[in-house]
Amino acid sequence: MWIQQIVLGILGLSAGIIVAGGLFSFIIELGILADLADRTHTGDHVLLYEDAAALGGAVGNLVFIYQIPLPGGGQLLAVFGLLAGIFTGCWAMALAEVLNVFPVFIRRINLAKCVSWAILGMAIGKGLGAFVFFWNQWGS
Repeated sequence: MWIQQIVLGILGLSAGIIVAGGLFSFIIELGILADLADRTHTGDHVLLYEDAAALGGAVGNLVFIYQIPLPGGGQLLAVFGLLAGIFTGCWAMALAEVLNVFPVFIRRINLAKCVSWAILGMAIGKGLGAFVFFWNQWGS
């Protein structure tokens, strides 16, 4: 019985490593980190950014799987939420930029004159939605 548990543990760990490696390879291949480093004029630190992304993914998985308690409570959760939102936003925008989603969409609906207002509206809507979501969580 314990051999089956060991084999399942090794299989699960191997599958997780493969999926995480694929995700980080995808992020690096899209050029998200390189583009971010280029836009912030810190291109000489690209390898540091890649290492930090991989380490963050590994540590995040360990904390999630083993339910490691972290000090700081709500303050640390707010910082984590902000950083995760920034990461997700950068990833989504880089993916959309690579796939040329926005230029095609803007041409199709004739939105060229007010692109800045549309982006501002999306950002405000996302921020208000997150605020309402977390406000409801804190209130209950």
